[in-house]
Amino acid sequence: MGTTIFERCGGFLTVRKVVSAFYDKVLESPQLQKHFANTDMRTLIEHQTKFVATIMGGPASYTDHVLRRVHAGLGITHQEFEEVTMLLSETLEDFGLEARDISQVEIEIRRHESCIVVH
Repeated sequence: MGTTIFERCGGFLTVRKVVSAFYDKVLESPQLQKHFANTDMRTLIEHQTKFVATIMGGPASYTDHVLRRVHAGLGITHQEFEEVTMLLSETLEDFGLEARDISQVEIEIRRHESCIVVH
């Protein structure tokens, strides 16, 4: 059994599947889909796979500076951030991650809220 959430869940291959399934849910959300109307989803999923791997303790790295830069001007609200967090947690659960690992991912996501949400 691996020592990080990233290792326990199966590495990049699984994280990519999780992120892909997560975005299927995001694109179905009336509250969130507007943010992705003109987005290259393939590229976004690639970047998000690295970000999720980072917060799971994997060998990728995203800085707060990068997160602020890519989310600047998107007008993401706290409610939208909460919806995204909930959908990611649901998706992690769908993939059989343990509750403690899902909670830890949520904590890490919330740690970055100030880089993503409009204030």
